[in-house]
Amino acid sequence: ACSAFSQKSCDECLKNVSCLWCYTNNTCIDYPVRSILPPSSLCSLSNARWGVCWINFEALIIAMAVVAGLILLNSGSLAIKLLFPPLMLSFTHFSSRLDEEEEQLARKREERRLQSLQRKHERKLKHDEIRKKYGLLQDSDNPYSRFENE
Repeated sequence: ACSAFSQKSCDECLKNVSCLWCYTNNTCIDYPVRSILPPSSLCSLSNARWGVCWINFEALIIAMAVVAGLILLNSGSLAIKLLFPPLMLSFTHFSSRLDEEEEQLARKREERRLQSLQRKHERKLKHDEIRKKYGLLQDSDNPYSRFENE
């Protein structure tokens, strides 16, 4: 029985996994298996030790909850990846489709720029022809020709 280890040490009490050590009154008691957590009337969680003496029951519960939460989060994301591969494929398909659309837009933008340059060149040629017709075009060989008054 766990009560035989009372007034001894925590280590001796916890060698038996069915025992709970309470630092409040240095007693070794049977773990209350009917309830998940020992009631505070038996021993407060901050003073109760189970399994190891160096960590109190309260910190042990918190640590186990954090570890269980991390395992659930990791297994949940893994389950989503395994159970819904079409969903993951649609994301990759969506991003590749965006890349294709972006490339198309860039190509169209470049085409428009080239067309604009071509139209600009055609306008310049047309304006030069008009200037030549009316004698307004300067000689390209001698841009500093003398202006003569009549």
